[in-house]
Amino acid sequence: MRRETQLDRRRFLKKGVALAGLATGAPVVGASRAEAAAAAVDLNATEQVLYGQRSRFVTTTRVIEGSSHRDIAPPRPNPYRPSARTPLGESVGIITPTSLHFTTQHNYGIPDINPAEHKLMIHGLVDRPLVFTVDELKRFPSVSRIHFLECVGNRPAPGGKTVSDTHGRMACSEWTGVPLSVLLREAGIKNSATWLIAEGSDGGKHEKSVPLAKALDDVLVAYGQNGEPVRPDHGFPLRLIVPGFEGIYNVKWLRRLKLVDQAYVTFQEHSRFIGSNPRTQPDSYAFGPSSVITFPSGSQRLSGRGQHVISGLAWSGGGEVKRVDVSVDGGKTYQEARLTGAVLPKAHTRFELVWRWEGEEAVLQSRCTDVKGQVQPTEAEYAKYWGFARQQLYTTIQSQLGHCNWIMPWKVNRDGSVTNGLPPVGAVVDVHG
Repeated sequence: MRRETQLDRRRFLKKGVALAGLATGAPVVGASRAEAAAAAVDLNATEQVLYGQRSRFVTTTRVIEGSSHRDIAPPRPNPYRPSARTPLGESVGIITPTSLHFTTQHNYGIPDINPAEHKLMIHGLVDRPLVFTVDELKRFPSVSRIHFLECVGNRPAPGGKTVSDTHGRMACSEWTGVPLSVLLREAGIKNSATWLIAEGSDGGKHEKSVPLAKALDDVLVAYGQNGEPVRPDHGFPLRLIVPGFEGIYNVKWLRRLKLVDQAYVTFQEHSRFIGSNPRTQPDSYAFGPSSVITFPSGSQRLSGRGQHVISGLAWSGGGEVKRVDVSVDGGKTYQEARLTGAVLPKAHTRFELVWRWEGEEAVLQSRCTDVKGQVQPTEAEYAKYWGFARQQLYTTIQSQLGHCNWIMPWKVNRDGSVTNGLPPVGAVVDVHG
């Protein structure tokens, strides 16, 4: 009788968790985070042993993005899944939990792929066209590497209230898979091959042209992310990882690689990602040096006067971060910050600077220098390079502008609140608006 009572209790708890939406730690739809946290679950239940969950007091979620007219919603494809940004202001370390890793719009929905049936084809200018199953790929020696992914849609902007608003289209994970160079050499590369076309299994058959030199350098065919299989919204069962390049090159649900003798200029490249300005092409795929302070940042508040630790993230598509400098006076003077933890190529690097706040107004900002000696520009330096007036930085779609890596300032007010430090501008055009 006692065992039956325990089983009935577990069934009740399981149903309660499912109904409350807490099996994955997500807040109840329509309920506040505080209400969700108050709804306790049995952390000793078998379900929690099989796949653990975070504390009910930790309620951080990704930030849904996308705007619409206040009266008339724009037309949406069906199925439609909105984009979501990484909650950088609540991040610690350099690894982004998979559930908090940003995702971009999937206008054809996420394919439900059975890995036992999925195949990857390599063909085109090769000696031996090959087709691999997922299990066959796992028979090759694997590598695990930590790399950031960033959408070209990231842009510091005066309207961003939080660091997720300005920089949330990026994240950093440990990716596990097979070096693409191993697979290409298995197929045999013809001398005339200079590019490869990567294609996904989504409804739109997303394609990107990748230089062969890059493919042979550090590109991965990944089946793992942060110690588990890549999740569906990140490309299960296979995705391409192209370190340091714009996020859109990292093709999800990878099904085909074709070696060719020129870039194909596919839909994403022709209609949105190749502009008339020669500075956006043809060798501008890798991100330059970037950094951003995540604490204290927009919408946060200092708890009081005294010692605080300014913390943030730095990264570069050009390799390792060499140094990060932090200013508390809007860029008049800088101090070198301490790089904490591992400093890895094409990965997030955490930096910190101890700072004593005495209640005065301050403008905090960071500046990254990478291993190539490239220095993160100010907003004015970036505009001058492109020959733009300041307003044009915000009225030009990001993918036509380049990598918007200018310095992002945060203003600390006398009451300890933190707001955007960029001067206001008019309307801002957003690639994901």
